[in-house]
Amino acid sequence: MVRPRILLFTAKLGYQTRAFDAAAKKLGVELVFITDRCHQLDDPWNDRALPVRFEAPEEAAYTVMQSQAGQSVEGVLALGDRPTQAAAYAARGLGIPHNHPASVEACRSKMRLREVFRDAGLPTPWFRSVPLHAIPEPALMGITYPCVLKPISLSASQGVVRVNNREEFLAGAGRLKRLLELAEVQATREPNLDRMIVEEYLPGREVAVEGLLNDGELRVLAIFDKPDPLEGPYFEETIYVTPSRLLTNEQELVEKSLTDATRALGLTRGPVHGEFRLNERGVWPIEVAARPIGGLCARALRFQLDDETEPIGLEELLLRHALNLSGSDAPRETAASGVLMIPVPKSGILEKVEGAEEARRVPGVTELEITARWRDYIAAWPEGSSYLGFLFARGETPAEVENALREGHAKLNFKLTPRLPVEHPVTGKV
Repeated sequence: MVRPRILLFTAKLGYQTRAFDAAAKKLGVELVFITDRCHQLDDPWNDRALPVRFEAPEEAAYTVMQSQAGQSVEGVLALGDRPTQAAAYAARGLGIPHNHPASVEACRSKMRLREVFRDAGLPTPWFRSVPLHAIPEPALMGITYPCVLKPISLSASQGVVRVNNREEFLAGAGRLKRLLELAEVQATREPNLDRMIVEEYLPGREVAVEGLLNDGELRVLAIFDKPDPLEGPYFEETIYVTPSRLLTNEQELVEKSLTDATRALGLTRGPVHGEFRLNERGVWPIEVAARPIGGLCARALRFQLDDETEPIGLEELLLRHALNLSGSDAPRETAASGVLMIPVPKSGILEKVEGAEEARRVPGVTELEITARWRDYIAAWPEGSSYLGFLFARGETPAEVENALREGHAKLNFKLTPRLPVEHPVTGKV
């Protein structure tokens, strides 16, 4: 019997790949991993993944199409932002229903995203594209404060800084320039690493929305409240809790905003993840990505197929959707749930974690996973983009979940020591 095949485009260190692999085995699906690891390594993890370069999406898609010649492929999925464009080109070449590459490309660029929203008449803050080399005088560009500086292509709020005056603007732009000049950032070969976007700071509450598109029709899977204020100067995520405690009419406005945003972008198929701000001026789409929620956060979502079986995870739901299997319309379970992305208190080398067992024993806490590796250097925001780990909770109400996450987090203590400066052997610079 020939198993249905799905191509999963994912970064080599993607958190969700094991969950997708387990769901695929349960459904009898052959999962083909498309990763950006070094092509010179001979299958080091025995997963038979196909290595490609996500920074060259059309070339990556051609490699994938060549590898699948003569074979049946039923679906394409992408995890994280970087693989999405290569996945879109590959799906188009293989004749698989998917988002158009131009739509996915617009999601990848904060500048293009703002242009699309503005041209579609969606609520959009003022914005400018500014070079990072020879940074211009902000007053000459009509920039007002407070405003937010962002890299155009990076994700996870890396490099995002709120500034309140000219001095903070120049300091923040200099800091962002140094971040984008780091070797590990340059190695990604992301576009526009010599520019930033400057945009109006939007006050208000922030929510995240997980959705699923089918022939352009949006189904909202969950609205996550972000109970911690995200006011800057940096914008590291912390707590997500669902169901939302927004008023019913506010939730309807958020759903409409995501619907309008996906239509403006031309997205038609598969998972979408959106971020929105709500204030007295309305609902503002901040970001919309053509991918599912990142990291391990998907574990906060479970869906009930029927009353007789255990709930399924987001990964299985997305596989069912990609294959047009029954169950892809399963509703989210009724219990409240949430996740805490454990923030990085300061940059340093992770030496020790204390209080993990105490955190796991907090009523309502269901799981704690420390994803940072011992003796690795962990950068705090705005330079950072990886969390120390993830804490999960469940309860009867969103308030119970939020309290459990806060209590569990309070039990944890991370020992981070400063990284010693290293002198370059040739230049002598630190």
